[in-house]
Amino acid sequence: MRPFEYVSPTTKAQAVSLLASNWGQAEILAGGTDLLALMKDDVVAPKRLVNIKDIRDLTGVTYNAQGLRIGALTNLGDLADDANVRKNYPALSDALIEAASPQIRNMATLGGNLCQRPRCWFFRNGLGLLPKDETGKELVTDGDNRYHAILGNDGPAKFVSPSTIVPILIAYGAKIRVEGPKGKREVPLEKFYVIPKTETEREHDLQPNEIVTEVVLPASTGVKAAHYEVRQKQAFDWPLAVAAVALKMNGSNVQAARVVMGYVAPLPWPSPEAEQVLSGQSIDDDIAQKAADAAVKNAKPLSHNAYKVQLARVSVKRALLKAVSGGAA
Repeated sequence: MRPFEYVSPTTKAQAVSLLASNWGQAEILAGGTDLLALMKDDVVAPKRLVNIKDIRDLTGVTYNAQGLRIGALTNLGDLADDANVRKNYPALSDALIEAASPQIRNMATLGGNLCQRPRCWFFRNGLGLLPKDETGKELVTDGDNRYHAILGNDGPAKFVSPSTIVPILIAYGAKIRVEGPKGKREVPLEKFYVIPKTETEREHDLQPNEIVTEVVLPASTGVKAAHYEVRQKQAFDWPLAVAAVALKMNGSNVQAARVVMGYVAPLPWPSPEAEQVLSGQSIDDDIAQKAADAAVKNAKPLSHNAYKVQLARVSVKRALLKAVSGGAA
């Protein structure tokens, strides 16, 4: 690990003032479960670490009739155990409980989870976000791409978005709040993720001198939601496919639907195709299968990951059936 300066601001304004205008000069330290690993592996080498754990108004969960507010420093374990989350956003609680291991959940923060870097082994081995050889040829295309994207992979980005809880947050309609030298801004969480086209870009709509402050969710009254993961083993493991759904019902029929997939694209991947299939329908096994087929109809697997198409299809179908059955697997 390379030498770095360590600072601990106590206000958001102080934290913003200590960040840099270019990536690579300063990094935010929250739970540290991702950043410290990147530093130890020499993937990133910031000159300054800005520890934000002493900023008190970045923690806590608040619930009222308008919805839920979650401070960015709230750890995943506390969020999963929060009574209001478990009662009003049970699919989010399910996703949180399945995220990582208990030890990591008790350290990792919500903001850190939303901003974590890709788990792509090319990136983690220091070959860059969009790895190429000396001739400019993409390494992922002909390399070991078993766990890479099957959707949204037309450009140079072939990694998959790494958060397992972002899809259900997007399905619930979450917004993310950010603060920087130009003030505060709020964006829909699904717009926070972007597909980089060059190595100088990042995969988040976040400037180097901005910090994530909180996430807000609208009221969930009348929403049936579910989260479903496909992974190689039940114990802690990175998923192969994730699906999250949120359904507003009119009796037994779907009035509005959100279907969001994870671990299949460089960003969380909403499926308007699946949502269109579901509109006005009563969900049974046949409709769930048709929606799942629609969700992956535009998939373009790479040389070694065609199996993920079927796993993504299965995750969408099972999430839909889980949602309408009241959460039963």
